[in-house]
Amino acid sequence: MELRDIENRADIFLLVTTFYNKIKEDPFIGPIFLEIIPENEWESHLEKLTDFWETNLFFVRKFKGNPMKAHKDVDAHFNHTITQKHFGKWLELWFTTVDALFEGTRAHQAKERARNIAASLFLRMFEEKPKKVQ
Repeated sequence: MELRDIENRADIFLLVTTFYNKIKEDPFIGPIFLEIIPENEWESHLEKLTDFWETNLFFVRKFKGNPMKAHKDVDAHFNHTITQKHFGKWLELWFTTVDALFEGTRAHQAKERARNIAASLFLRMFEEKPKKVQ
């Protein structure tokens, strides 16, 4: 099968839904997502994430939300146990999903932006983790 680049919202939706299906099945990070996102909210969550990536890849102003707050809230929910390994697994699954479905400039941008977003989110979450008493 010859791969093509990410060209439109339908491509982004395919990427996002395929990726999150992998996330849900992953034994390491899947339980986090399955606990945080109720079954009846997955459809709207996937639409919101499609908006996010459409905004990031096509500069269409659709996404409304605060990813930093959302990720800090998730970390707090799990007693500040989200680690760099979780973000690494997220990136691994994102990269393998992009590579399985697409190739080209936007596919590369999707991977690079994900890497930058993950690094930024992790660093900002880490800065705000409660300090352990020595």
